[in-house]
Amino acid sequence: MVREKILGGNWPEEDPEEDLIGGSGHNAEQAAKGLRGSAETERLQAMLDTPESDTILRPKRISEMVGQTEVMEVLYIAIDAAKKRGDPLGHILLDGPPGLGKTTFATCIPREMGVPVSMASGPGLKAPKELIPYLSNLEPGAVLFIDEIHRLPKPVEEYLYTAMEDFRIDIVLGEGVNARTLNLALPKFTLIGATTRAGMLSGPLRDRFQIREHLSFYKTTELVEILSRNAKKLDVQLTPEASEEIAKRSRGTPRWANNHLLWVRDFAQSKSDGRITLPIAEKALAMRGIDSIGLDRQDRRYLETLIRVFSGGPAGLEAMAHTMSVSADTLEDEVEPFLLRSELLTRTRRGRCVTPKTFEHLKISLS
Repeated sequence: MVREKILGGNWPEEDPEEDLIGGSGHNAEQAAKGLRGSAETERLQAMLDTPESDTILRPKRISEMVGQTEVMEVLYIAIDAAKKRGDPLGHILLDGPPGLGKTTFATCIPREMGVPVSMASGPGLKAPKELIPYLSNLEPGAVLFIDEIHRLPKPVEEYLYTAMEDFRIDIVLGEGVNARTLNLALPKFTLIGATTRAGMLSGPLRDRFQIREHLSFYKTTELVEILSRNAKKLDVQLTPEASEEIAKRSRGTPRWANNHLLWVRDFAQSKSDGRITLPIAEKALAMRGIDSIGLDRQDRRYLETLIRVFSGGPAGLEAMAHTMSVSADTLEDEVEPFLLRSELLTRTRRGRCVTPKTFEHLKISLS
C-alpha cells in the first residue's frame, strides 16, 4: 500500500533571524532537512485518513478508471518502461478543467509504481523555503504532486528548475561577502503537476515535464459506467434509466456525476425506499435546480438576465456581473465555461450574446 504523506509548509520559528533563502543562522542545515509532526501536518493527515465520500469513490488504480483512454495508454507505457529500467517516472503535467480526474491520476500513478507520494498545493507554496521540506523528505523514486501548479510564485517556480533537472537544490546561508551556498542533493523523484490553466505556466517550467497530457470531458456512456460502479461502492440500488439521466445532467464531468449521485441517494433514502429510479432521480435533481442538460439555477439566471435586460446581447462581463450582483470572476470561471461549451452563449469583441439554442432550451419566444 502506498504511504501518502503531507508535509507541513510552515517553517520553524526558533530564531527570527534564520532564513534558509538568503538569511543566516547556524541551524540552517538542520532546518533544511524538513520538519514533521506539526499540528498542521497532523490535521491534514487526519483529513486524509477520514473515509470521506470522495475517498470512497476515487479509484485506487488506473485500471479502475473509466474514460481518458489515450492518457491511460501513455501512462501505462511510461510506467512499464520505468519499472523495467528501475528508474522513476519522468515528470508529468496534467491539465484540464476541474473534476476530470487530475488528482485521481496523481494518486493512482504512485500506487502503480509502488512508491510514496507527497502532496502540496501551488497557492500554499509562497516562498522557496516552504518547498524545501517537501523536496528534502522525498524518498528515492517518490512522487511529489503539486496541485494548481500554475499558481506557484515565480521564485518558487524557478527554485524547482534545478530540482527537476539536476535533482539538487542550492540553499544560500548568510548575506554579502559572508554568504555561502549549501548544495543539497535530492533523490531522483517524479513531479506531477496538475493545472486548470496550462497557458499560465511559464515556458521553462512547462518544458521540463517529459509527459504532458490534457484531460477531456467524458461521454455519457462513460459517466453511466462510473455511476454504476460508484453506486455499488455506496451499496445503493441504481436503475440503468436513472444512471443515464444523472449522467446526462453531469456536464461530462465525473465530479458532477458523483455529487449528483450522493444527493440523489440522500433524497431516495429520505423520500422513498432508498432505491434510485428514474422518477426519484428526476425529482431529486429538479429540487436542486438541475435541468435536463445540467444547467443549474445560476446558469439559467445568467441567460435569462442576458435576454431580459440586454435583449440577448451583446453585453459586457462587468455589466452582467453588476446586474446580477455576482462577481465577474464567478461568472467567467464558473458559469460561462459550460454555457459556451453547450453552445448557449457566445463571446464576441462587443460582449456576450445568447444563441438561438438558448431560446429553444428556455422555451422563450424569439419575437
